[in-house]
Amino acid sequence: MSVTAMVLIKAQPARSAALATAIAEVQGVSEVFSVAGRYDLVAIVRAARNEELADIVSGAIHQLPGIMESETLIAFRAYSRSEVGVGTSLFMDE
Repeated sequence: MSVTAMVLIKAQPARSAALATAIAEVQGVSEVFSVAGRYDLVAIVRAARNEELADIVSGAIHQLPGIMESETLIAFRAYSRSEVGVGTSLFMDE
């Protein structure tokens, strides 16, 4: 079993690209996205246990220079495209 989290990050504007690159190099980070909206970056983190997730987010990512604010969302369940299609079809008339 693994734990997945999305780390939403507000970055100092001048450090956004360098910060994204540094986050992408952190062990346990699978992807980093530059996004529009309230946050500048979204990092997808995968770990074996909650304790490992805490080490990655608090111990590694939050220590990088350029982070002004962050919010971490921990995933309870993942849905594939096929599962989402089945779920949404329940509410559609045929």
